[in-house]
Amino acid sequence: MNNSRRDFLKKAGLLSSAAITLPALQNEVFASPNFNMAGFAAPKIDKVKVAIIGLGQRGPGAVDRISYIEGADIVALCDRHPERVTKAQSILTRKGLKEATAYSGEDGWKTMLKNEELDLVYICTPWEYHAPMAIEAMKSGAHAATEVPMGLTVSEIWEVVKTSEATKKHCMMLENCNYGDFEMITLNMVRQGLFGELIHAEGAYIHDLLDLNFSKTGYDRMWRLRENIKMNGNLYPTHGLGPIAHCMNINCGDKMNHLVAMQSNDFMMGDHARQLASTDAFYNEFVGKRFRGNMDITLIKTEKGKTMMIQHDVTSPRPYSRIHLLSGTKAYAQKYPKETIAFGHEAVKDAELQKLFDKYAPELIKFIGQQAKQVGGHGGMDFIMDWRLIDCLRNGLPLDQTVYDGASWSAVVPLSVQSVAKNSRTVDIPDFTRGNWKTNKPHDLTLNGGGNTKIRPKVDTKKDVQLNVQ
Repeated sequence: MNNSRRDFLKKAGLLSSAAITLPALQNEVFASPNFNMAGFAAPKIDKVKVAIIGLGQRGPGAVDRISYIEGADIVALCDRHPERVTKAQSILTRKGLKEATAYSGEDGWKTMLKNEELDLVYICTPWEYHAPMAIEAMKSGAHAATEVPMGLTVSEIWEVVKTSEATKKHCMMLENCNYGDFEMITLNMVRQGLFGELIHAEGAYIHDLLDLNFSKTGYDRMWRLRENIKMNGNLYPTHGLGPIAHCMNINCGDKMNHLVAMQSNDFMMGDHARQLASTDAFYNEFVGKRFRGNMDITLIKTEKGKTMMIQHDVTSPRPYSRIHLLSGTKAYAQKYPKETIAFGHEAVKDAELQKLFDKYAPELIKFIGQQAKQVGGHGGMDFIMDWRLIDCLRNGLPLDQTVYDGASWSAVVPLSVQSVAKNSRTVDIPDFTRGNWKTNKPHDLTLNGGGNTKIRPKVDTKKDVQLNVQ
């Protein structure tokens, strides 16, 4: 760590053991009004030194994608299992890139933060580690990017927000679905006034993961299945919520006010556990457990009186859907099961739909969209997200997704659990912006002065990257 950074952190009280706790941050930093991270532009970083933690389901794909971005150097890799680090190293070396410093073991990530001077810590671990790792990454002097959700409790989500404000380090939740083509095009159409005023929006995560959640080779130590036992609510709201929240200017002109969550009983997971245990004793520990219900429906009302519906079902045998429905005073759009836009009772014809796509594709899609599809990652939206993040850091630009976005979208997890436990009673949603939503500006759909981050040629033909599921 260089002297200037160390001196700054010492002055901020963030390197002493006494200042690492949340109460210290609250007492020392937040006696005065909070620093607003919305619209915040951190100093430019010419070469972004990246560390990636978690190399199971999502991490290897992140290594692969970021390795194509010039100006991003993957300098450290960390996972509980050393063999996963070794496997991820081959993604770099096949492309002629230098091996990253390897860290492993339960506390390998802590050692990494102490040893490395990092600009960005990219977190792809099980959910329970997202908030603690992001907090410590920011305290160490790095920006943080974490897979969804940002946290599992309201208190730890608040700590993420306050740590970001105290350190003036970005913490972006890696909500890749905000970078889907249809999501970005309809967002641009909303911004251009084609929908009039949005009244209602819907999103979802409907994805049959029953077999994967019970797979011994799926999630490490069956962590995702265990989360479906510990928490009874909407465990994965942000893929559906993030894109519609941007369309409705949540945290920058409006805010989510309160929610109600209703959930079915479990009709799938308990039976599946019993069936598996009948032939494999490994599954005995899951027999008789109370699993979360199959379908969770969470209804949200905003401060300005608009409504949102978010669904979550990862066990029912039905087609994948994130819904992405927008209903305004002038137009309607829905992504699944077929991309549809209507300005009245009838959907526009396919030829006209393509004209709308061509006309309202934002600059980001036109600039990087085709290259993103070649690199891959959920049709390219993962790569657009990663490239955009690196480009913003290199050019000192505000991020598309603020810490307040990640916080408010993630808070639906614990708040829906509370509502379900209270027989679907109303639960208030905290205002993580502390009133700044009234004046925060929506994020810019243009490159905003960036766009100079190049992409390395795709030279490797044999990809040894585990397919990710999200």
